[in-house]
Amino acid sequence: MAKQKIFSGVQPSGDLHLGNYLGAISQWVEMQEKYESIFCVVDYHAITVKQSPEELRKKIIEIAKIYIASGIDPKISVIFQQSDIKEHTELAWVLNCTSVRLSDLNKMTQFKDKAGENQENVGIGLFDYPVLMAADIILYNTEVVPVGDDQLQHVELARTLARRFNKQFGDTFVVPKPEIRKEGARIMGLDDPTKKMSKSAKSEWNYIALTDDPAKAKKKIMKATTDSDMEVKYNLERKPGVSNLLIIESLLSKTSINDLEKKYEGKMYGDFKKGVAEVVEKFLVDFQDKYNSISDDEVRGILDEGAKKIRPIAEKTMTDVRKKIGVL
Repeated sequence: MAKQKIFSGVQPSGDLHLGNYLGAISQWVEMQEKYESIFCVVDYHAITVKQSPEELRKKIIEIAKIYIASGIDPKISVIFQQSDIKEHTELAWVLNCTSVRLSDLNKMTQFKDKAGENQENVGIGLFDYPVLMAADIILYNTEVVPVGDDQLQHVELARTLARRFNKQFGDTFVVPKPEIRKEGARIMGLDDPTKKMSKSAKSEWNYIALTDDPAKAKKKIMKATTDSDMEVKYNLERKPGVSNLLIIESLLSKTSINDLEKKYEGKMYGDFKKGVAEVVEKFLVDFQDKYNSISDDEVRGILDEGAKKIRPIAEKTMTDVRKKIGVL
């Protein structure tokens, strides 16, 4: 029986952090044995906001290195750079013309979050990028999309656009389904555990970057916001800060939250944070050893080889799409 196909990707902007790793990338690593896996560095998504070209080039390599250091194996998974496959943007344009409604994009909460009160003056790409994301997914007949729960809305749009195109032009795209990790799907900010950990946060105390100095990461954990009742118990509603730290330690150490509650029973918050900090430090030391052992040339070769493997699928899909809409 053929394996189902998964697709996912990360933008090469900002610093990838523990939330990205636990909410998405570590899940990909687990899934690559079970699925036919395609992982993309989505560089065209990054340019929805202003980028330094030199910095963007560096970040593309950095993201691919993070994939590999996390355990994504280019021998069994495809890792490639979005802009190397021209069919992504071509399909996005076709979907814009045939399947997308203005009302679809007006519902997208991430645009409102990112544009803020400046919605009339931002580039149209920031408004329209969910369509490119949908094209990324359905171009490869993706069946499963592993995402954090904040991206669920975008996968739902991909499903809607695939169904609409199929209804108008005949069976063309697989309708993908999301797969969300229940715990860790949303790692919260260390300084404000009521909001998601974010690489665009104003304060560096919000997140732990995967490239952070491990000693600095320990300090960030020790400064993390908790509460005043001094009991290490998992309760997302009443104790969001403590619960967030428990999730982080649980996922990194592969220990159940129930066992961690027993471990910290009767302990002060200082001891609790120290325990979490040690687990985070060990993870970062091991991760960064792998990251630093990968050369830029090796990464460039992996991205080029990935594009070579994946290009025939994209070309076949777009040939079918062009025939269906009448331009071929």
